[in-house]
Amino acid sequence: MIKIELSYRGIIVAGLGIFTLWLLLQLWPVVLLVITSFIFMAALLPYADWLTRHRIPRVAAVLLILIAIVAILAGLFSLVVPAMVDEFRNLRDNLPDYARDLQNLLKNFGIDVDLQDRARNIDWTEVVSGRAAVNYGQRVFFWLVSSFTVIVLTAYLLIEAPNLKKFLYRLVPPARQTDVGLVLQGLDRVVGGYIRGQVITSIIIALYTLIVLLAVGVPNPIAFAVLAGFADIVPLVGAFISVAPASVAAFQESSTQAVIVLALLLLYQQFEDRFLVPRVYGRTLNLPPFVVLIAVLAGGELLGVPGVLLALPATAAGRVGLDFWLERHRLFGSEPLPQDEVFAPDEPVEPEVVR
Repeated sequence: MIKIELSYRGIIVAGLGIFTLWLLLQLWPVVLLVITSFIFMAALLPYADWLTRHRIPRVAAVLLILIAIVAILAGLFSLVVPAMVDEFRNLRDNLPDYARDLQNLLKNFGIDVDLQDRARNIDWTEVVSGRAAVNYGQRVFFWLVSSFTVIVLTAYLLIEAPNLKKFLYRLVPPARQTDVGLVLQGLDRVVGGYIRGQVITSIIIALYTLIVLLAVGVPNPIAFAVLAGFADIVPLVGAFISVAPASVAAFQESSTQAVIVLALLLLYQQFEDRFLVPRVYGRTLNLPPFVVLIAVLAGGELLGVPGVLLALPATAAGRVGLDFWLERHRLFGSEPLPQDEVFAPDEPVEPEVVR
């Protein structure tokens, strides 16, 4: 026989735990926006603190940073969207001819497929129907509202960061405040460093793509370069996704240009994976490739695209907590938490303690 005894306190704790889990599931879209805002706050906090130390009021410093970021993003989108619309129209109008050229190219490699007839039989009215336009419009509206919410929450977190830390320390016993300070610093450096490192890699792939497309003579090189920078944000497969639009645009000019662009961009993928990424934020994440793959797959399965984007920052944050726990319990000789900021303007400081 198995005899289970529960105290009133245990029943209350279990009930509160179940209720909290149910509440998180019901409010998960809101929780996801808050988590995203905390990640951006960790990335931007060193710059806000740096401006504040240079006698700029904190509110003005935060607004200055966010306005600059929004202006840059708006400018980049204004370059990409019109060019992509033009490329789509060009592809739609000339798809049978492009299919014939691709068909002839594949025949040289012994592959015989009838692409031209398939291209002629595409019903473009179904692809760009009114229902599809409404669905895309709803998604765009949802992303705009979510983006605005994240910007507002990030601004609030950046402005109130010192007060939030003080409030958190008041909830922790005095004996644990130093430990909490170390964990918070580790989270700031690892999560924020990953975001800042990702910005660096996106800028590099955008510049490289721009140089390649300009040299080969592909139309709209700036738009495709910007698109490559955005695609690089997606872990593991983002860099390969960035190859497709530029290669298709090059194929519309000639198959030779397409082969050159494809080869040069694939060559860059090897450079980024083997040399650039380990040196830009490999030390920040310090995660085995297998763990990165599992984290990305799990994030995509659970949350879709947002889960893929948040998988690595969340996993890196979990590693900070695990390393701290292992170090405190002297298990497995864990590595110390990082003590330097990655691509951040400020210098390391001692963990704060509120007494």
